[in-house]
Amino acid sequence: MSAPMDERVISGAGCVAEGAAWLVAQDARLAEAYGATGPLPLRLKPEGFAALLNAIVSQQVSVASARAIWGRLQAAGCDRPHAVACMGLEDLQALGLSRQKAAYAKALAAADIDFAALRSLPSEAVIKRLVAVRGIGVWTAQIYAMFSLGRADVFAPGDLALQEAARLLYGLAERPKERQMSQMAERWSPWRAVAARLLWAYYKEIKDREGTL
Repeated sequence: MSAPMDERVISGAGCVAEGAAWLVAQDARLAEAYGATGPLPLRLKPEGFAALLNAIVSQQVSVASARAIWGRLQAAGCDRPHAVACMGLEDLQALGLSRQKAAYAKALAAADIDFAALRSLPSEAVIKRLVAVRGIGVWTAQIYAMFSLGRADVFAPGDLALQEAARLLYGLAERPKERQMSQMAERWSPWRAVAARLLWAYYKEIKDREGTL
């Protein structure tokens, strides 16, 4: 992966470990969380059209439903923009997409995104380019930058699991709103994407622990 010279890219487990070591040295609460979670997952994903379409498919449905729908789309060749462009809305709906998501899939296929060019753009420009496409929100664009492009200093302050993890870890009276979460994350730069991995892992650890009570 490549990126603008002033942006770090996570390319392997060693990068995540480096970021985690920096974070726990800076923040005692993150050190506490890391003690509970242990080594963090790499979580890198493929880049390109299929990755974004899969994200659209997964919006507001269960993991099992998203997996089943995605399997049908792949079997029909609809993980490629040309195939989606050639299909009607009804055809896409027959594969399991809602009418709205079918329209989003068509919009993504028509957007003609130069995915290779995204690699050399600053993260803010990547997000701006992606959210210009109907059906791609800021959260989806941030997740793409984090995990498909490996950007080390991107965060998703609107993510509810990250907000709840921060509330629990820092003993806050209520879940921080997006603006407050963004301000909190500033102290984790230049490893905000690793901080996100840590908070997600901590949230999962807490939920798993609650499940055993």
